[in-house]
Amino acid sequence: MTPLARTLPVNGIELSYFEWPGTDDARPLIFAHATGFHARVWDAVIDHFPRRRVLSIDLRGHGRSTGGPIDRLRSFSDDATAFIDALDISDAIGIGHSMGAHTLAQAASERVGAFAKLVLFDPVILAPEFYAPQEPLFTPDNPHPTSKRRRDFDSVEAMIDRFRDRDPYDLFDRRVFEDYCRFGLQPKPSGQGFELACAPEMEASVYAAGRSNPAILDVMARLDVATLIVRAKQTNIQDFKSSPTWPLLAQTMPNGTDMPRPDMTHFHPFEDPADAARIIREFAD
Repeated sequence: MTPLARTLPVNGIELSYFEWPGTDDARPLIFAHATGFHARVWDAVIDHFPRRRVLSIDLRGHGRSTGGPIDRLRSFSDDATAFIDALDISDAIGIGHSMGAHTLAQAASERVGAFAKLVLFDPVILAPEFYAPQEPLFTPDNPHPTSKRRRDFDSVEAMIDRFRDRDPYDLFDRRVFEDYCRFGLQPKPSGQGFELACAPEMEASVYAAGRSNPAILDVMARLDVATLIVRAKQTNIQDFKSSPTWPLLAQTMPNGTDMPRPDMTHFHPFEDPADAARIIREFAD
């Protein structure tokens, strides 16, 4: 089913989100995506919940949402809490991947009652030693490599052709990969060709801000929401396919459950959307 595209003014930007209205009374599902992705990358997972009300957010500077580079990760959760307030969200199931998981966890701590449960696929919440250094991870003189990503494409098909066989996109379910490309481009203002909906400098700024919310570990230690932490294989922090999640995270939480999945990479929901949907359903219901 084609979702309804909506926008909401929050914190000086236009926050885009998509709504599948649903037909039953089950708890609504709220999805948040990873850095560099967008709301519609979840479509293949959402298809497994045809009767549920579903809301999927474009984080600031991603997809159709406006907003430029950030210097604090809390910018995303500030927008998420404003979204929760505006739509009067309560008793929902939050599903986040990577930075989207970090965002929903922070928002859940600030809006008690908004979420009944959280399913967090590889949240970008690292071990305490990661947050100890004071210096930023990247600087304008030494930006994250994603700042050099190609941003312009003649067509959606050109982006599909360019990335189809490249790591890590060659791991993606075909439907998810094509959705990633199809909804990850926007027409250029000139009307000639397309450009990435998440600009390279926006994506790079998120990685540069990776240490900007060290309080997230204290947040998780206090978060009294039933939370499933789904962790992929962990190799090293420089590998996009490796899980960034602190392996002991769930143990520090009042109501956390750890689900190691060493058979999957960091892109678990997009490698196997049916498996991700099964995990969500079994934990949510």
